[in-house]
Amino acid sequence: MAGNTTHIFFLLLLTFFSLTFSHVAGHNYGDALRKSILFFEGQRSGHLPPDQRLRWRRDSALHDGASVGKDLTGGYYDAGDNIKFGFPMAFTVTLLSWSVIDFGRNMGAELPHALKAVRWGTDFLLKATAQVPDIMYVQVGDPYSDHNCWERPEDMDTLRTVYAIDRNNPGSDVAGEAAAALAAASIVFRKRDPGYSRLLLSRAVKVFEFADKYRGAYSNNPRTRRGACPFYCDVNGYQDELLWGAAWLHKATRRREYREYIVRNEVILHAADTINEFGWDNKHAGINVLISKEVLMGRADDLRNFKDNADDFICSVLPGVAHSEVQYSPGGLIFKAGGSNMQHVTSLSFIILAYSNYLSHSNHRVPCGAGISASSSLLKNLAKRQVDYILGDNPLRMSYMVGYGSHYPQRIHHRGSSLPSVRVHPAHIGCKAGSQYFLSPNPNPNRLVGAVVGGPNVTDAFPDSRPYFQESEPTTYINAPLVGLLAYFSAHH
Repeated sequence: MAGNTTHIFFLLLLTFFSLTFSHVAGHNYGDALRKSILFFEGQRSGHLPPDQRLRWRRDSALHDGASVGKDLTGGYYDAGDNIKFGFPMAFTVTLLSWSVIDFGRNMGAELPHALKAVRWGTDFLLKATAQVPDIMYVQVGDPYSDHNCWERPEDMDTLRTVYAIDRNNPGSDVAGEAAAALAAASIVFRKRDPGYSRLLLSRAVKVFEFADKYRGAYSNNPRTRRGACPFYCDVNGYQDELLWGAAWLHKATRRREYREYIVRNEVILHAADTINEFGWDNKHAGINVLISKEVLMGRADDLRNFKDNADDFICSVLPGVAHSEVQYSPGGLIFKAGGSNMQHVTSLSFIILAYSNYLSHSNHRVPCGAGISASSSLLKNLAKRQVDYILGDNPLRMSYMVGYGSHYPQRIHHRGSSLPSVRVHPAHIGCKAGSQYFLSPNPNPNRLVGAVVGGPNVTDAFPDSRPYFQESEPTTYINAPLVGLLAYFSAHH
C-alpha cells in the first residue's frame, strides 16, 4: 500500500507541473520531431547535398584536413561555433543511432531524414578513424581563433588546426565514444545498407581495440589538450567510454568477448560511479540502462549489478524523493549546475524513457526503498513532462525549440543564424566585422529551425540574448536524444 501511495504522489506531482503550465490544445510532437531532425542540416560542415533543406546554409570548410594531407571535410559543427569537436560529435551520433534503434518505428516519414543525420556523422567518423591504430583525428579547427571571431562558417578564415591521438598520445575517451557511435550506427544500417553496416562495425572493433590498448584521456595529452580544454575536457575520465564502447559492441555483435570484458572491468572501470549523470562526458547512467535491457529480458544474470545501478539512477531522479540527486525548477524542469542545462534534460529524459520501455516489456517496476516503487507509466510521464516543458509548458510559455510554436528564442548564440546569409550578403564578412551582428538587439535573420537552446536557469528565467551563451546556444547533443523522445510521443500521444 505504501508503494502505491508513493506512486500516486509522484503522479500527482507530475500532473501539477503539467496542469500549471499546459496548453489546452496539447503539442504537435510530429512537427517538433521533424524540426528537431532538420536542425542537424543547419550544423553540417563540408559540401552540402542537393536535398539540403535549410537553404540559407552553403558549403563550408572545404579544405579541412589539408594541413595533414587528409580529407576531413564533412561532419557537424557542435554548437554555435565553427569547430568540429570529435568527442561531442561522436556522442551525438551514438544518441541519434540509439533514438533510431529504440524509436525508429515511431518516426514515420521522418525516419529517412533521421538516417541521413546519422550517416552525415558516421561518414566523417570513418574518415577520422581510417588510419587507426596509427592515428585518429579528433578535432578540426582552433577553438581560440574561432571564438575570437563572429563569422559565418562559409567565410571562415580562422585556423583549421587538426588535432589527433595516437599510441603515444592516447585518447581512450574520444576513441571509446567513436567506437560506440560506429557500433550503434551499424545496428541502424544492418538491414537498410548491409555493406555500410559491416564497414561501420569492423571499424568500431578496431577503434575500440585502439582505445583499450592505449589508455589515457585526450584532454591530458599534450597534442590535443590545447584544442580540447576548456571546451570539451574529459573531467569524468576515460573509463566510462571503454565500458560504453564495449556495451555497444556487445549489442551490435553479440560476441561473448565484449560481455566478458564488461563483467571483468565493471569494478576497474567504475561502472557504479555517478549513476545519475549522462552526457557527452559521463556515460555511467546510459551504460547501466543500456545493459539492463539484457538483464530484464532474463538473458544476462551476470550483469545484474548494472540493472541495480539503473534502478538507483531512476530513484535518484524522481521528483519529491528526499534523497533525489537531481534538482527541479519551480516549473518542473530537471536542472543540473553548469552550462547548457538542456543537455541534461534531454539526455536524462531519453534514458528514463528507454528504461521505462524495457521495464514495461519485462513487467518490472523500480524499487526505491521504504515501500516506494516507480512504474513504467510514471517514468514515461516524467520524460513527457520534460519534453512538454521544452515545447512551451513552462512559466514563460516559451518554446525552447526555434521555429516551434509562436513564442521561441529569437537571438540564439549561433554564428550562421545571426549573420546575414550568403544569398542576402554575398560579400565576405570578416572576423571582427561580425561583432555588430553579435551585439545587435535584433532577432537572428536566419531561423535555425529545430534548434533547442541551453535553456532557462533554475528559477525558470531565460534571457533571449546572444551573449548569454549558456542559455541561448544550441548544440547537437541537446537535440540528438530529443529526436528519440519526440518520436515516441508523436506515436503515443
